[in-house]
Amino acid sequence: MITTQKAKEEILSMLSSYPKVVIIGCGGCAATCQTGGSEQVKEWEEKSLGGRVLASIMCEEPCDERLLRRDLRRIKKELEEADAVLVLACGLGVQNAVEVTGKVCLPGLDSHFYGKAERLGRFFERCRACGDCLLGETGGICFLTRCPKGLANGPCEGMADGKCEVREGLDCVWKMIYDRLDALGQLEKLSQVRDPEDWSKRTRPQEVIWQRGATEARGAERKG
Repeated sequence: MITTQKAKEEILSMLSSYPKVVIIGCGGCAATCQTGGSEQVKEWEEKSLGGRVLASIMCEEPCDERLLRRDLRRIKKELEEADAVLVLACGLGVQNAVEVTGKVCLPGLDSHFYGKAERLGRFFERCRACGDCLLGETGGICFLTRCPKGLANGPCEGMADGKCEVREGLDCVWKMIYDRLDALGQLEKLSQVRDPEDWSKRTRPQEVIWQRGATEARGAERKG
């Protein structure tokens, strides 16, 4: 999950009425994005919030309720005394922190998309968690995230010299898909015309429940 840190002024404004604060950092995605890792937690604890911080902790994965409960046991006393919790993690981490602590939990980050890390500081949206993955038909390239128009059948008439008409310099994903399928000897897959998106597969809220012999995805209306 790709995140960016909220403006310092916005975070300080959210925390202005809470004199005692605990900070939760994320050792997973936010650490990779350098938005909620140990350095960012330390910066907020030592420089931005001064003596208001009762404790700070790096959680392995705040989005996993089990791991969050385990890690927060180490600062149980400080959490009980805290007026608010600053969570430097994705939206899932914030919601988990609310349920685990029962405290006011404030987001220090904005969550954007599931991203591919090319290298440190360069992240690209590659998955929209649509619930109906078609990567096997497109050579492993997702048109939903890489086509500004979201075309399920392409390219459109605006493509020129392999480039997108919507964003200057952007490679047309359907030209990329063509080239990939051609290299794989699977161009016949392009002859399949895809139906319009079935929005019922993204009914909210969704749940995935594991059961013996079957997995049920509630909201997405799928079983398998």
